[in-house]
Amino acid sequence: MTQIKVAVEPQPYDVLIQSGLIEHAGNRLRTLFPERTACFVVTAAPIRRKWGTKLTSSLTRNGWQVKMIEMPDGERHKRMATVEALAEKLVALRADRNAVLIALGGGVVGDVTGFLASVYMRGIDVVQIPTTVVAQVDASIGGKTGVNLKAGKNLVGTFHQPRVVLIDPSLLSTLPEREFRSGLYEALKCGVIGKPELFQRFEERRHSILKRDPAELEYLITESVRLKADIVSGDERETGLRRVLNFGHTIGHALEAETKYRRFLHGEAVAWGMIAACDIAAEIGKLPVELSRRIQTTVQQLGSLPKFDSSADRIMRLLGSDKKTTNGVVHFVLPRAIGEVEVVKDVPKAAIIRSIQKLRAQSR
Repeated sequence: MTQIKVAVEPQPYDVLIQSGLIEHAGNRLRTLFPERTACFVVTAAPIRRKWGTKLTSSLTRNGWQVKMIEMPDGERHKRMATVEALAEKLVALRADRNAVLIALGGGVVGDVTGFLASVYMRGIDVVQIPTTVVAQVDASIGGKTGVNLKAGKNLVGTFHQPRVVLIDPSLLSTLPEREFRSGLYEALKCGVIGKPELFQRFEERRHSILKRDPAELEYLITESVRLKADIVSGDERETGLRRVLNFGHTIGHALEAETKYRRFLHGEAVAWGMIAACDIAAEIGKLPVELSRRIQTTVQQLGSLPKFDSSADRIMRLLGSDKKTTNGVVHFVLPRAIGEVEVVKDVPKAAIIRSIQKLRAQSR
């Protein structure tokens, strides 16, 4: 088992990575919460059907009283209305301040459950058990929670760290192909921003990764988690270093909002955002053109992306309400080399527009 510490104060926590870990979740949580008995598993119906029984069995064997709560599946349900509905269910099930919430699902389930835990009875404990690539390499770690507004993604949220993150790579075996590939873009992002050896792994062993080779998946999950844990430990609330994790997310989030969270999976939108960021970085002299092409090629080799046909005007309007915009200035995370990025606030508007126009041309 791999154990990675996220050193945040006042309560550091571990990320545990091991194939088959879901079958030992009950024991792990019994050790962490020796006096607790009530846990509430928030999940979506497809995940419950695949993994709910295994998790429940592990928990009940270790003395937990388990109640399952389902939420609607998909990014468009990542809204305040969903949080309110879940909170009402917790009240009806008599969840008190000693209750433990368990998020069993992908990034949407994890974000919504984390937000719910942060506000229910002014804060209760949450455990993350991510079931998708994007959640295992990124969303479940770091304590960012939130929901979307019509104006943009994750505009309402909190920082609420989990007590533990249990990552079982074997849960990815039933993940639909499109969701699997979408998550790989977040792992590739980690390679660009701070793990050049991980980026090189994608270049050299792409076919094995796409075939879901267990050793390759465990490697990319572990290295992505190590990077994020290091960054979060040094900047929990995104006042500085943590902002580099937004590589690809500036235009990516705008693209999700512009298409009403229905066309793109999160990783797919981020992939287009990474391509755009490379174009911008090359145009303004931050990144050599050959490295820009190398990164873009590696992104595109992971699979075809849904069509990008959003206009530059609509994307630019949404960038103005993005939470990465400060005092009306849009901030971009731009690569300077493979393994090194920079937060840039003075990107010319014309360069952003041209990058969007290039995406539209590539997508034809």
